This record gives sequence, structure tokens and C-alpha cells, in this order.
Amino acid sequence: MTKKTERIFVKGNEAIARGALAAKCKCFFGYPITPQNDIPEFMSSEIIKAGGDFVQAESEIAAANMLLGAGAAGVRAMTSSSSPGIALKQEAISYMAGSEVPAVVVNMNRGGPGLGDIGPAQGDYYQSTRGGGHGDYRHYTLGPGTVQEAYDLTIKAFDIAFTHRTPVLILGDAILGQMKEPITPWEPENVDEEAGRDWAITGRTGGREKRLIKSLFLEEGALAEQNKHLQAKYDSWKELTEAEQFETEDADLIVCAYGSIGRIAKSAVRKFRKDGKKVGLFRPITLYPFPSDELKALAEQGKRFLTIEHNLGQMVDDVRLAIRTVADSDFYPIYPGNLPTPDELEEPILKCLEGK
Repeated sequence: MTKKTERIFVKGNEAIARGALAAKCKCFFGYPITPQNDIPEFMSSEIIKAGGDFVQAESEIAAANMLLGAGAAGVRAMTSSSSPGIALKQEAISYMAGSEVPAVVVNMNRGGPGLGDIGPAQGDYYQSTRGGGHGDYRHYTLGPGTVQEAYDLTIKAFDIAFTHRTPVLILGDAILGQMKEPITPWEPENVDEEAGRDWAITGRTGGREKRLIKSLFLEEGALAEQNKHLQAKYDSWKELTEAEQFETEDADLIVCAYGSIGRIAKSAVRKFRKDGKKVGLFRPITLYPFPSDELKALAEQGKRFLTIEHNLGQMVDDVRLAIRTVADSDFYPIYPGNLPTPDELEEPILKCLEGK
């Protein structure tokens, strides 16, 4: 059961902040960088009103390690940044994954490499879905494509983080973060704010057994067992995949795209449908785990594929891995630094549809 309120008109960044508050986020640790600044700006006042704490850290590195500390204490906490800032947070994220500390991390992807620009891009897909820091780990990754999804998936991120004791990453971009759309806010009922209290480091033993949260395993075979345990957890996530399929049932060609590019591609698909051309859209919402089985099922129906990304080719690897035994995917890159339109996507889709 959920409690819904009236529709409001907000930016994607604000929707994420509001979703975090609805999920009973109690701590936010931030540092300013465009295009995600609306999130810490909103949280700096609103989380205080909700009885939580806001800290503008001295750096992205500090913010991420504060998040690690809060998560280890069982506190529902979040940080946000944009590409170069997320890169600085990677060491702490690796520690969270290795220590099985729940946390929510938001990346509003901007252009790169380096400082790049402040415009939209999807160049952080590898970093987000492969575990961007050191060691063998993954974290659950969500790719919203609408402002409503930004709100909804932030609530889901907190649930996943504490259910599975893992950092969860929300991957957006400057388009999603800065555009405004109407959303219907809702609040989940019966949020268990005490979740994690059976393992959290609270500083008070009260006669209970000692607790230890760590990512250092020096005993013979201990690290291998921990990595085996983590991999089993990651494998279990395959049942939690989610994707939008639009006009795929009778499509000859499936366009694969995620996030903002997915919604732009959807507009192009609508135009082709009006012209009687059988084009569909497959938009992954969980980027890790990737919805491979759903995509393979489409490939087994004899459909062809075109992957479109706002980068030089990253998600296309996951598409090709999913369908590799029965099909392949063409690829069309939108170079970071350019702002794509539905019209721009029509030519590569048409060429692929015609086999050129």
C-alpha cells in the first residue's frame, strides 16, 4: 500500500531528492558539481525539515566516505554527484561493496573524458555497471528515463540497498536532471527504518555479540569465500531485471537505448510507426543486472537490433552478449558534446531497417 499526493511539476534532480525523502533517507552528503546541484540544494533544507542531517563535505571523496560510515551504522543515506565527482567516490564505493554496506549513489552523467562539459552524455555506463573502483564487485544500477521514474526508482534504490546490503547507483544525465515534468509523488507505507539493525555497527553492544564490518580478508581462503558470496548475491539479482518494451511485438527492428536517449528514440519509433514501418524500442531500466533474457527472447523471434547511445559504444556490449547466440546488433553513437534530437536518429534507424 502507498500514499499518493497531488501531481507536481519538478525537475528530475528534485524528483530524486523527493524520492529519497519519501524513502526515509536520513543523511545526505554532497559536494557541488553541475548538472546535479539541484539535489544537494534541495536536500540542504528539506532533509533538515524531515528530521535528517545534511552535510556539504569538503570534497567528493569525503562525501563518499561519510556515506560509508552512515551505511555501516544502518542509516538510510545518499550522496549525489556528476561524472568526475563520481570517479573520485569510486574507492569508497568499492569499500561499500566489499563490506556489504547499503547506500544510494546518484550520478547525473555529464560529458567527458576529463572535465568534458556540463551537457548530457552516457559515457559512465561502464563505470556504473562494471564496478568503477578496484576489485571484483558490482552494484545494482538503475537508469531512469522520465522524471516520474527518477522519483520511483530512488525509492526502489533504498529498498534494494537494504534488502541486499549493497550500494545502489542511479544513473541519469543532464537531460533528465534539468528537465521538468509532472509527477505524482507517493510514499511507501511501513518503511522499516530499523532495517539492518541486526548487523549495523551502533556503538552499543547491550550484551549482544560483537559485530564487525570489513572488506579486508587476510585469512587463508577468506577473500575467495567473500567473493564467492558476493557473486552469488549478484547472480540472484537476475530475477529483478526491468525493461520497457514499446511496439516490439511485431517489430522487424528493435532499437536498444536507455535513459534520456531511450525516450528520444521512442519519439523516433513513434514516427516510423505512423509511416507504417515496424520499428520497436527496448529500453533497459535496470542497467545492472542487464535484462538479457528479455532481449534474447526478442532475438529468438528473428528480430534485428540497433543500439543507440550517447557515447562511443558501451551498453552495446551488453546487448551483443545477451543476443550473441542468435543475433547481433548494429551501433550508432551520439558523440558526447552533441545534443541529440529524434530527427537525428531517423536516418540511422532507416538505414538499419533497410539493411544498409
